[in-house]
Amino acid sequence: MSETPAFMSAAEIAQAVSSRKISALAATEAVLARIAAHDKVLNAFTDVTADRARAKAKAVDAAIATGQPAGPLAGVPFAVKNLFDVQGLATRAGSKINRDLPPSQRDATLIERMEAAGAVLVGALNMGEYAYDFTGENAHDGPSRNPHDPTRMAGGSSGGSGSAVGGALVPIALGSDTNGSIRVPSSFCGTFGLKPTYGRLSRARSFPFVASFDHLGPFARSVKDLALGYDVMQGPDAEDPACVARAVEPTVPLLSEGISGLRVAIAGGYFQENLLPEAVEAVARVAKALGATQTVELPEAARARAAAFIMTTTEGAALHLDRLRKRPRDFDPPVRDRLIAGAMIPAVYVDKAQKFRRWYRAKVLELFQSVDVILAPATPCVAPKIGQATFTLDGVDLPVRPNIGIHTQPISFIGLPVAAVPVPLEPMPIAVQIIAAPWREDIALRVAYALEQMGVVAAPAPRGI
Repeated sequence: MSETPAFMSAAEIAQAVSSRKISALAATEAVLARIAAHDKVLNAFTDVTADRARAKAKAVDAAIATGQPAGPLAGVPFAVKNLFDVQGLATRAGSKINRDLPPSQRDATLIERMEAAGAVLVGALNMGEYAYDFTGENAHDGPSRNPHDPTRMAGGSSGGSGSAVGGALVPIALGSDTNGSIRVPSSFCGTFGLKPTYGRLSRARSFPFVASFDHLGPFARSVKDLALGYDVMQGPDAEDPACVARAVEPTVPLLSEGISGLRVAIAGGYFQENLLPEAVEAVARVAKALGATQTVELPEAARARAAAFIMTTTEGAALHLDRLRKRPRDFDPPVRDRLIAGAMIPAVYVDKAQKFRRWYRAKVLELFQSVDVILAPATPCVAPKIGQATFTLDGVDLPVRPNIGIHTQPISFIGLPVAAVPVPLEPMPIAVQIIAAPWREDIALRVAYALEQMGVVAAPAPRGI
């Protein structure tokens, strides 16, 4: 029993706990034991909330024993990136400075919703400092490591989330995505990830990075688990100004509807450049399985990436300006230097980026009049080695840190929903982005589920632990 629940899906755990085949406490203990055994290698967790988890699991078991509804995630262990407020913990956001904050008095909205559905929080996860990172290498807590090869990056900035799910330490984890921080770790660690539409899931009581395009979302080892987690977190929240309008739109019941009639296209131009062979192969496999032959081009995608960089650095710098003035030596130097550079960008460039963003969004949305889904690579390569500074493409050495997100930034820049699906290549997995129109997470998840049922995409068993 000590290992079995860790490899069960969230859906299987919830069913077994609800039917009293196993207890929520037993499932929780099994996951805590696996974390204790394997996180020494992965370094995915910064905090393990064992006492809280046991208390919640006992409460779930007590409710079931008295005939109360167990919830769709009854007894399912989960963990969260340490930029989510967790009652009793300082919200680190991957930094040294934030450790001096007082403990949070209340959980983030998404944690409250997960636990209301019966899930059990088991800890907080490692991340890149202040979410300004694609590698998963934290200067203060050490790097999150890849569950398929611990010498490789987990990706960032939600590196602990990708590592914990890819390593089967937990069936579901929550992360954030501003420029690719769910999709990159999903690609490197071989998990499913969902970056929902901007404003779909509440960000209340999470530490921000770039408020105008921060997203929160789940990681899981199957599409159904991804949809289960996403569904219980849906709903408007007046505490997040971006998340007030949409009603809950369940996706789990739609997964098996199939994809007949859906129009699938491949992103061309910019999205077929700067790729190593493994990324080309992954997109080709997914496109072939879906019968996709049409190519569409997102106009000015390279400029969209440049505009995303400008807005990231300037909004991030504004958020951290006081910390930069008072405690510059307590930052990870590369993060500090990018934020300082952002503080010096002329306002006229920011204004141009904002105007371009509105134009670009309108042009991209026009594409969804003729297609339902667009396929694109999630990363240009499989996970690089930890500490690797460059990768070589067409004989040119490109810096790793800024170029990992080359294909994710033009998408989150305008808030489109994306499901990242892992293609289990050898020796390392890599993901493909399934991009849908705003508020159509259901379509992205249906396509992901169909690919999973075909056996084209899957979360491989961890090979490095």
